Formats: sequence, structure tokens, C-alpha cells
Amino acid sequence: MGIRELAKHLNISIGTVSRALNGRGDVNPETRRRVLEAAAELGYSPNQSGRSLRQGSTRAIAFMLQAYSGPEPYGEPFFIGLFDGVQEVLARHGLDLIVLLNTPDGDHEAQLRRVVERRLADGILLPWTRRIDPRLDFLAQRRFPFAALGRSLSGGDHPWLDLDFHQAAGTAIGRLAGFGHRRIALGNAGHDLMQGHVLLDGYRQALARNGIAFDEALVQGEEMTEAGGYRLVDALLRRGPPPTALFVVNERMVVGAYRRLNEAGLRPGREIAVIGGMIDSPFSRFLSPALTCFRLSLHDLGVKLAEALLATMPGYADDYGGLVQDLWPLELVPRESDRVPLGG
Repeated sequence: MGIRELAKHLNISIGTVSRALNGRGDVNPETRRRVLEAAAELGYSPNQSGRSLRQGSTRAIAFMLQAYSGPEPYGEPFFIGLFDGVQEVLARHGLDLIVLLNTPDGDHEAQLRRVVERRLADGILLPWTRRIDPRLDFLAQRRFPFAALGRSLSGGDHPWLDLDFHQAAGTAIGRLAGFGHRRIALGNAGHDLMQGHVLLDGYRQALARNGIAFDEALVQGEEMTEAGGYRLVDALLRRGPPPTALFVVNERMVVGAYRRLNEAGLRPGREIAVIGGMIDSPFSRFLSPALTCFRLSLHDLGVKLAEALLATMPGYADDYGGLVQDLWPLELVPRESDRVPLGG
């Protein structure tokens, strides 16, 4: 049933039905009740394509992701909690969240252009920002509403939220140095992600504060998957004496790192200290030994990210203030994996 048939059934005008369905305040409450009840009873479904053309709005926000390569499913627990917070904010305004997943070797920039040029969404949320990121420049040039999860040198003065990787590196390295470790390796993010550059800078500064010389051989960037974690430890072990401690950016990587360390006879929590991951996920809690990691509220981060986007969009900006550019703090969760007091 379309809106014309619904109006005929109720013997009221199409305009009144439309205003009632859209929650307009100039409709009598009793009329709105009748319209909503009849719509539910008769199975009325709006023609969203026609509505989008008329209103110039899709009532949807796109979250764009690109899967990693390899046989593992995407499976990143970070985004599930984040989506919950994002959708909570969007639901306040009758907006929907759509997730667009690109293939590992897909052209992410081409996909982004299609979303913008076909107006498949009213705004875009972009994670995994790179140091130089043409996607952000494209969106800024087109004046298309967007917010980034991560910093970048691209995109001009745009809204972003980022985890405080610099602070996390300082906390982790300081803790490990306090246990006497001097050969502390870094398992970092690859693909020129901005978070990798920030984490490396924080790692170098934390080493210097603790009187430890930087050794490039103890730094390895990899894909943030279990296979990536396995490869990063394998690369570190091939370069010379193994580190006594390992700080890894992602908890999924730690699963693979544990496997390779055990193969080499370096038991985590016994022969080598490990700190890893920026969220306290099941990966962290159910590893053996349980992983010392960081913690944050993904729900609250998702809420703030959605509000940062809406603050740039006409019709919502007045509710959410000005430009958001903020670092999200991370709390250390101490467990058994890093309690390996060593010296020298």
C-alpha cells in the first residue's frame, strides 16, 4: 500500500498523511494516531527512493570499512561496540547506520566517490585514517559531511576523534621499563595508518624518558590480524637476540604473537612480557596468560563520533555544538602477561 491508498482509506488528504507519518507538529494528535495505526494495520511502506529524491536526503549515515587480506574473517570486535554508540545517536533523529565493507584489494577511494556522487548517504564516518589520506581531501573539497576516526594530515579542518596512542605508548613502555626491561619491541600497525605514526612517536619518546636507546630492529609494522601478529614476532626473532618485552597495538595480533613466541620457547608472562591491544576484548581476557591491555568505552566513543558528524550537518548542528577534534583516553588493565621482572 502506498501513501495515496492510505489517504483514501482514511478519507484525509495525502499531505496530512505525509505530515503525520513524518512527525510534523501541525497535525492533530488524534489524526496522527489514526494515521499511524492504519499504516501499521494495512502494511503501509514508504517509497524511500521517491522520498529521498523529494527531500534530498537518504536519512542514512554510511560507515565505510575495508577488510584485511588473508583468509581470516573481518571479525574486528572494536567496531561492534562502536556501532552501538553511533546508532544510539542516529536513532534520536530517525537516521539509520549503513556499513559499507570493501574488499581487501578494492578501490576504497572509488567506492567513496560512488557513495558521494550517487548520494547513497547523508554523511560518512571514516575509520583507519592514513597519514596522507586522499579520501579526506575529496570529502572536504566536495563539502560532504564526514567525521574521521583517526587523525590525518589531509582533509583540512575537519571533525575527528582518535585514541590517545601517544599516551598508551608512554604508559606501556614506562610500566615495562619499571620491571627492568631494556629490549622492548613494538608491534605496530602497517599500511601507513596515522595511528602507527603516532604510536611510533610515542614509543620513541617513552624510551628516551626511561633512558633506553631506540633500536629500529625492535620495531615491526604489520596487518592487524592474528596472521599479522605471527609474522611480526617471526620477523623480530630473525633479526637477532629476542626482545624481553613486547608492546603490540592490536589484541588480535597478540593471538598470533603468542603462537609464534610459544613455538620459539618464549612463554608470554614467563620468558617475555607482553602488553597489547587498545580494547579489553575477549581476545584479551581469554588468552593464557590473560593479556595486560588498555580499555575504553566503545559505546561512548561511538556516541561522540556520531555527534561530531551531526555537528557538521544542517538540521542537526544546533544540537551538537561546534567542531570536534579530540583524543580519547585509554586506561591500562594490568593482568598476568607482562609480569616478568628482568634487568639488563
